[in-house]
Formats: sequence, structure tokens, C-alpha cells
Amino acid sequence: MSATLTLVRHGETEWSAAGKHTGRTDIPLTAEGERKAVHLEDRLAGKPFDRVFTSPLIRAAKTCALAGFGDRAVVDPDLLEWNYGDYEGRTTRAIQAERPSWLIFRDGCPNGETAADVGARVDRFLAKVRAGGDSAIAFSSAHVLRVLTARWLGLPPSDGRLFKLDTASVSVLAYEHDDPAEPVVELWNAV
Repeated sequence: MSATLTLVRHGETEWSAAGKHTGRTDIPLTAEGERKAVHLEDRLAGKPFDRVFTSPLIRAAKTCALAGFGDRAVVDPDLLEWNYGDYEGRTTRAIQAERPSWLIFRDGCPNGETAADVGARVDRFLAKVRAGGDSAIAFSSAHVLRVLTARWLGLPPSDGRLFKLDTASVSVLAYEHDDPAEPVVELWNAV
């Protein structure tokens, strides 16, 4: 059997609600973020996951726990959100006021990561998932999961720009015909 990977973006935080880039700042979920994370348990009920992974950041780990998987979760630092460096806590609009043509997936962040840097991390994570050949679930943040999806499909890390993810969303990466040579997106951004 080939590996399948379910992706869960963490619930809402104050910064995600405000559109601020939240990389390594460890911000808790809002009350609404916690409410939606609890509802993930029902949405994911009955789906057998052989392995559970979470980012070490509290917003992902808390979402994982509230969804009912906290006791099984393995913390994986390769699932950390993009390091936004100098752009941490800033909105895209504020950054583009200084750099009008800036795009994170093309330009990266000063004193932070580029899409290629994030791609190298998620490639390590995907190697672990694929080696298991089983069903896994990962709780993390939007930009890293978008790059991870691009890499699952064999696309460059910068193509993560093509995939939008809402808070507390569920997505599934799989293989057509159970063939690792045919990676697909089975479900995307379900809320």
C-alpha cells in the first residue's frame, strides 16, 4: 500500500485572523480557533491514521490535541512554519508598501527562509512519510503545508503559491491507482 498524507492547518490565531505572517512566534489559538479545532475530531473520526505528526508550535500542537490526536503525536521540527525573518508579524500589504512586487514564494524573507529552504525541510519529512507506506496525518501551518503539497506533487517549492489553505482545514495527498509515480491531491482545503 502507498502512503497517504492528511494535512491539517492549525486553528485561528490572533495573527492569522489579522493576516500577519506568523512563522516562529508561538501564538496560541483564539477561542474560535479552539472551537474549530474541537470540530476537527468529528470530521476526522473513523479515519485510521498509522502515524500522527505535529509542528512543535503551540498552535499546531493544540489543534492536534483538540482534534483527538495529541497522545499519539510525534513532534517534527521539519513541520515548523516558514521562518519569516524580518517580516515576522507583518502583513503582506505592509511588506508590499516597501517592496511593491514582493511575493513570499519567489522572494523569501530577509534574515529568514526562501521557498527552497522550506522545500528542503519538507522533502525530509516526506521521505519519512513515504518510507512508512501507510496513512499519516500532519498538523502544521499554511505556508509550510503549501510547499509540502507542491513537493508531494513533484513541483518546485515556489509552486506552493498555487494552493490556498484556510485555518482548521483538512486536505489529503494520495496516489492515483495506489502508484507512487502518480501523486495527487485527493481533497483540498475542506473546512
